[in-house]
Amino acid sequence: MRAAVLRGKEDLRIEDVPLPVSGPGELVLRVGAALTCGTDLKVYRRGYHAKMLTPDGLFGHELAGTVEQVGDGVTAFAIGDRVVPLNSAPCDECFFCRNNQQNLCDDLLFNNGAYAEFIRIPARIVQKNTLRIPAAMAFEHAALTEPLACVIRGLEESNARAGQTAIVLGAGPIGLLFIHAASLQGLHVIAVVKRKDQVATARHFGAEQVVRIADVADPIAAARALTPEGRGADIVFEAVATPEAWQWAVQMARKGGLVNLFGGPPSGTSVSLDTNLIHYSDLTLKASFHHTPATARRAFELLASGRFRCQDFLTGTATIEELPEVFRRMLTRPADGIAPEIKTAIFPHAPASQAQLKLVEAIEEHA
Repeated sequence: MRAAVLRGKEDLRIEDVPLPVSGPGELVLRVGAALTCGTDLKVYRRGYHAKMLTPDGLFGHELAGTVEQVGDGVTAFAIGDRVVPLNSAPCDECFFCRNNQQNLCDDLLFNNGAYAEFIRIPARIVQKNTLRIPAAMAFEHAALTEPLACVIRGLEESNARAGQTAIVLGAGPIGLLFIHAASLQGLHVIAVVKRKDQVATARHFGAEQVVRIADVADPIAAARALTPEGRGADIVFEAVATPEAWQWAVQMARKGGLVNLFGGPPSGTSVSLDTNLIHYSDLTLKASFHHTPATARRAFELLASGRFRCQDFLTGTATIEELPEVFRRMLTRPADGIAPEIKTAIFPHAPASQAQLKLVEAIEEHA
């Protein structure tokens, strides 16, 4: 089969690899769609991921597909079922799992290989973190479950509730997911963005007000001025992963507020914070990492509800052979004012882009 293999730093190749075979408790899926994401881009830049992926490994982790093989002992799924497997599953036995922190599991099992014609799903993920997709739900929409599950956990861990004011720093894919999910939950969202095109995009996904950094003298003061009585946000979600963004986030929160430092800077990064401000403002600083089976299910329910603008997050399509070029493009930001892609849907079995396929289907239907 054809699959994406990460051979090293910015060295992504589409190669012929052996077809996977399902072992006991496992599934093999025919990949219906896989999505690009910021984490995969970071792995592509570095050539590895300390927890998820080593060089010469199959690549990609956001996907949905159809069950092609069923291993011995699997009773919950059958050949032909449409499913979305998450990219990990906890052991449910270690200290962290027993303390309701499955995202920090000592033996968190990761799975990669979404950018391929077929993928093997390990038994633990089959058992604990694979969900059946409704017939009317597109594969590429279901594949949004994994990133949204991380965002849903971030909202839950921040005790977000309707009526609160939230500032979201950043309007990349994760920032936009936070904006949209928070707005659907009834929060009043203020977005702080960098690019001109992100102003309209942030509003489209639910931001009531937007601060573009280049348009104001002081982004911190400008964002705070938009909060009730200018006191700062109840919750600030940082989704940029830079020291400056972490510093801004702390200064944008109200007294007694909460700052979720969601973006993960590179290992070894240091940040200088105003300890006086944190102490006397009684701020809560926290971080959110990954997802759990429970937040995966809640994310999936939201995607399937019809309330979530799934299609609007998918701004490009490509075949698996085009994937290396997709990642090369992702490395270079377009000129300001030209909207970058949010997520590209990869269709491994498509001979052409999905848009082209739909055009062909329409022509054949009316022939």
